[in-house]
Amino acid sequence: MIQYRELNESEITGSLFQNFIRHQEVTDCWRRVDGKWVIRADPFIDDWSQEEYEILVECLRHTAASGGLVYGAFSEGALKGFTSVESDFMELKAQARYLDLSCIHVSEDMRGSGIGRALFGAAKKWARERGADKLYISAHSAVESQAFYKAMGCVEAAVYAPEHVEKEPYDCQLECGV
Repeated sequence: MIQYRELNESEITGSLFQNFIRHQEVTDCWRRVDGKWVIRADPFIDDWSQEEYEILVECLRHTAASGGLVYGAFSEGALKGFTSVESDFMELKAQARYLDLSCIHVSEDMRGSGIGRALFGAAKKWARERGADKLYISAHSAVESQAFYKAMGCVEAAVYAPEHVEKEPYDCQLECGV
């Protein structure tokens, strides 16, 4: 049975991720070519180094400390999925009020079990309760990742956040009503 709960800053440490498997074998990705979305072969393995885990811990601790949401899914006491939503509204030239869904990941050994859907639902609920209209997601371009976001009701963002595009130029910029 999966337990879900909000995480506080003090419990977000490197050891929290000791049973989390980021590994993802990517074959095909969505790419924007001449203004149209196409699927292109771009094989690679996505995994986090120790340094990347340290950066993740720092970012999640900052999110929790600044009033954002860090929400985890646990199986037998081990973290198997998490999501985060930043607390400040994004400054986009758009009619809607956006909050940034900065992370959503499910451990490789638990993908397909409904954890991602539950985490996404919790992120939407949290954002809605804070007055957001939409979540903004700078999302991994892998075909499988994009299928998940489409199933969650995400569409291409009406307005792109320049800082996200600059940081991850191959990500797909998405939004989802809350």
